[in-house]
Amino acid sequence: MSSSFTISTPSLLSGQGIDVASTVQQLVTAARAREQNWLLQQQQIQQQEGVVNQINTALSTLLSNVNALKDAGGALQSVAVTSGNSSIVTATATAGASFGTHVVVVNNLASTASYYSAAANLKTTDSLGTGSFDLTIGGNTQTIDLNNQTLGQLATSINGMTVNGQPLGVTASVITDSAGAHLVIVANNSGAASAFTIDGANAPGLGLTQGSAGADASATIDGVPVSSANNTVSGAIPGVTLQLQSKAVGQEVRIQTQADTQAATQAVTYFVNAYSNIIQGLNAQFAVTPSTGGANSTSPLESDGTVRMVQQQLLNFMTQTFGNNADFSTLRSVGISMNDDGTLKLDSTQLSDAIKNHYSSFLDFFQGTTGFATSFSSQLSKLTDPIKGAFYVDLKGMQSTYSSLQDRVNSFELYIASQQQVWLQQYTQLNVALLQWPFQQQMMDTLFGTGNSSSKK
Repeated sequence: MSSSFTISTPSLLSGQGIDVASTVQQLVTAARAREQNWLLQQQQIQQQEGVVNQINTALSTLLSNVNALKDAGGALQSVAVTSGNSSIVTATATAGASFGTHVVVVNNLASTASYYSAAANLKTTDSLGTGSFDLTIGGNTQTIDLNNQTLGQLATSINGMTVNGQPLGVTASVITDSAGAHLVIVANNSGAASAFTIDGANAPGLGLTQGSAGADASATIDGVPVSSANNTVSGAIPGVTLQLQSKAVGQEVRIQTQADTQAATQAVTYFVNAYSNIIQGLNAQFAVTPSTGGANSTSPLESDGTVRMVQQQLLNFMTQTFGNNADFSTLRSVGISMNDDGTLKLDSTQLSDAIKNHYSSFLDFFQGTTGFATSFSSQLSKLTDPIKGAFYVDLKGMQSTYSSLQDRVNSFELYIASQQQVWLQQYTQLNVALLQWPFQQQMMDTLFGTGNSSSKK
C-alpha cells in the first residue's frame, strides 16, 4: 500500500527531522479506509437483526392471540352466567358448558358441626381436674381425658390426636368472653359426613353443648333435589358450579348460561390488533423517507426478500375461505375487514350478532378442522419455528455474513499491526538520516571547499 505526503524539501533538509509517530498514524488511518466499508456493513446488519427480532416478537404475539382463538377451552367458548338473585345463589361456568336457563331453590345451607363448653367463670389457666368425654366422628370414638390440664393444654392435646394415623377431623380452640373461657371444638369440614357427637357425662364440669349438628346443603335444580357437603354445588349442571349464598325456601332463582360475547369479542380484538401491528411493521420496511440533504432514507430491511415474502403470505391468508358452514366462510363474514394498507378493522356489532345468533357456525369458522384459527396457527407456527422459520433462517444468514466480515476485520487489523511496525522502523531510519543531513553537508563543504548555495547572498 502506498501513501503520499506533501512535505517541502527545505523543511526536510532543515535538520529538524519529521514527527515519526504522527506520520505513521497518518499511514495507518489511510490504510484503514478500506476497513470502514466492512464496519459499515456490520452496522447495517446489526440494524437489520434488530428489526427482524422485533418482527419475530410481533409474529410470536400474533401466534399467541391466534392460538387463543383456536383454544377449545379459551375465550371463544367461555360461558357467561347470570343469576336472578345473587344474594341467594351465584354461579360460574367452564368453557363449553351448555347454554340454557335453570331454576334453583335453596332450601338449606351447609353447616359445620361444633360443640362448646360452659364458661362458669373458668379461666384459661385453671386446671380442669380429672374426668373424660367421648368424641365420636366417622364411626370412631375417641376418649379424651382431662388429666388436670388447662383449657389451652386440652385444646392442644385434641388437635394432636389421630385415628388410624389420620387427623381426628376436628379443631379445638379456646374463646374467652365476659363469662369466662370456653373450649370450642369444630369439625374441619362442613356437612353431615363430617359431623361428630360428644358424650360429656364423665366430664360434667365442662358442660359441653352442641352448637351445630352439621348438615349438608340442600336445594332443587329444575325441581330435582340435590345436596352438597358444602355450599358449592358442582356437577348437577354440566360445566356449571353453583355457590349457595342464603336459604330461601320456595323462592326460585333463575340461572342463565350463554355465550360470553364480551370475552369472545376481546379475544378477536386482540387478534386484530396483533395482526395490524405486524403488518404496519412490515409495511414500514418499504417506506421511503424524503431527505432534504440528498438521497432519500430507506428502512434496514427494504431489500430483504424474506420481509416481502412474509408480508405477502399474511395478506393473502386474510382473503381465503375457512370452515365448513354456510353462515361464515371469510373474515369479512364475521365482521373483520381489511383496510387499504393491509391492516384489519373489526365491526363489533356484526361479530356480536354472529356469536349470539350463529354460535355453532361461529365456532366452526374459527376452531373447525379447516377453520381460520386452526389453519392460521399452523402457518404462523412454521414462520416462527426457531430452526426453520423464515426470519430465523434470515437471521442465521445475517449472522454468518457478520462473522465473515468480522474475520476480514480481524485479519486486516493483524496486517495493519505488522505494517505499522514496518512503517515505524522505516520512518525512524529516515528521520535519523534527516537529522544528520546538515552535519553531512557541512563535512562535504569542508572536503570539497564548497559552500551552501542556499545560504549565499
